[in-house]
Amino acid sequence: MISKKMKELVANSSAIRAMFEEGARLAKIYGAENVYDFSLGNPNVEAPAQVKQAVIDIVSKEDPLMLHGYMSNAGYEDVRETIAQSINRRFGTAFGVNNIIMTVGAAGGLNVILKTIIDPGDKVLTFAPFFGEYRNYVNNVNGTLEAVPPVLETFMPDMEKFEEMIQPDTKAVIINNPNNPTGVVYPTETIEKIAGILDKKQKEYGKSIYLISDEPYRELAYGGVEVPYLTKYYKNTIVGYSYSKSLSLPGDRIGYLVIPSEMDSYEDVFEGACVANRILGFVNAPSLIQRVAARCCEEKTDIDFYDENRKILYGALKEYGFDCVEPQGAFYLFVKSPVEDEREFCAAAKKHNLLIVEGRAFGCSGYVRLAYCVSRETVVNSLPAFKALAEEYGLI
Repeated sequence: MISKKMKELVANSSAIRAMFEEGARLAKIYGAENVYDFSLGNPNVEAPAQVKQAVIDIVSKEDPLMLHGYMSNAGYEDVRETIAQSINRRFGTAFGVNNIIMTVGAAGGLNVILKTIIDPGDKVLTFAPFFGEYRNYVNNVNGTLEAVPPVLETFMPDMEKFEEMIQPDTKAVIINNPNNPTGVVYPTETIEKIAGILDKKQKEYGKSIYLISDEPYRELAYGGVEVPYLTKYYKNTIVGYSYSKSLSLPGDRIGYLVIPSEMDSYEDVFEGACVANRILGFVNAPSLIQRVAARCCEEKTDIDFYDENRKILYGALKEYGFDCVEPQGAFYLFVKSPVEDEREFCAAAKKHNLLIVEGRAFGCSGYVRLAYCVSRETVVNSLPAFKALAEEYGLI
């Protein structure tokens, strides 16, 4: 018999994964080319050629006993130093080896830092709509997650509500920029307002409130849009990063945490995160892919491919009468459902072999998410189905 907690989690398993599995089922019936699966944020662009070459070079030239052995829980020191210097060059920061912890992707990193700072009953805020797994990550450490509502016209945070929701039991705030599922990028002005409110509340309550910046989509920003680096605006910021999207390596599970030296209780937080990495069962990030990340940390996938998908799909949906905010980053569109219950809309879309994810999975009912990190053929061939769906609801 599994635990009561796990029984509940199994019963409420991810809507994204469920739709992905449904896509596999429909593909067997209708053929994969006739099913338009926009459910899962799985990169369709190949990893840069430098990644493959780095793997070959590392496996061929490095001592296998050293390469495949244990290292510090925080990761290889030379890898951490290389990544720190790369961040410094790009963002004008001053990090070193003891500000970086290599993690099993951003998901592993978020679980590590939450394990480090959250006590049972502590409140964690995030900005809706949000990546639904945040619920589980906070639940893992017996914290409570609450979502700050957005201004729906822009999907920027409602700052009055944000300030109101920060209470004495608030320990951390999770922000995802660029955002999954909307694709919006919170600009510098928004980040400064968030930082100002947090500073004010820290003084009011006489306690530290940590800002956890979840950044797997940092490099996926279009048209010259700048994604602010949050440690420059709020000293109690912890950055969680992943190479899953920037290098198209989601299955290799490699990322890092940035824990700045100037933050409150830096030494305790850094050492605590190193221990959390071990006791959560990660022990350390995979050794080979750490080495690859160090060699390729400034490489990028072909984001122009995603940008073109974005333009085609957004332009067509707007033409067909759908309501959505133009995404500036990531590879998602968040579309308003033409009916109040978006589950009905998702079911109607499935009849056209369109697989989309209900907005309530992201804490924002009445909307659906489309992941356009798919082949160009899928985007183009899906347009007649989206048009037929729009006609069904009288949008055109």
